Amino acid sequence: MTTDGPASDAPAKPVGHFPFEDRINTVTTTDPWLWLAAGWRDLCVAPIYSLSIGALFSGLGLAITAGLYYMGVPYLIWPMAAGFILIAPIFCTAFYAISRCLEQGNKPTLADVLSIWRGKIVGVLGAGLALVFFMLIWIRVAALIYAVNFPHTSLSVRQIALDTLFTADGLVFISIGTVIGGILAFFALLVSAVSLQTIVDGKAGFMPAIMISIFSVFRNFLPMMVWAAIIVLFTGAGFALAYVGLTITLPLIGHASWHAYRAVVHTPDDEVF
Repeated sequence: MTTDGPASDAPAKPVGHFPFEDRINTVTTTDPWLWLAAGWRDLCVAPIYSLSIGALFSGLGLAITAGLYYMGVPYLIWPMAAGFILIAPIFCTAFYAISRCLEQGNKPTLADVLSIWRGKIVGVLGAGLALVFFMLIWIRVAALIYAVNFPHTSLSVRQIALDTLFTADGLVFISIGTVIGGILAFFALLVSAVSLQTIVDGKAGFMPAIMISIFSVFRNFLPMMVWAAIIVLFTGAGFALAYVGLTITLPLIGHASWHAYRAVVHTPDDEVF
């Protein structure tokens, strides 16, 4: 048995024949809650940087929402909010830096946060562009589904909410959107579950990190589905609290994602994939 994950008591020893599978631990469906607890500890130890970065992204979300409203495209607010979940791992790299410093027994500094991409810019941008690609597809598809279901509907926020929640076409819109969004979210999870963490940890470049992430999800399918549900739940709660909740939930998920990486991926200190 190995004990690579600080938030997981004893992930099973890596075995198998798939690429990189000897570097992927087996975890259980209870482990995501341990990652969340470890993320909360990191948030409490380094609250200033964590909450400041969380507040920055919360403010950015509010600004984008206000911009969409005043541009006369409020129907894009909901797809943009849902799409944020797809690209959130990009923003979480700052929290990975903080958790990595704490793990090494160091006090995080602004320099640590700002230098997390140093020497890894190609890998981080590669993974980030893949996630942005999923988000753009989702926004385009969501807008198309809305136009098909409500071709003559007023674009006011109130009318959009009423038609979406209280009409038959609205239920069709929600059902189709949920299915398509779920499929895109699953592919985004495959790409991002542990890829950015692996890259910023200096253990792999873009393609090896993506492959490690994909095989990590398939090897630990049920635990990763639990983890994905937790991410959606906490991010959704942040949005529901008028974006202000993201100030806490985004850092929490970001720190916890670092511990998910440590628990799932077996990374000897002197080895790079």
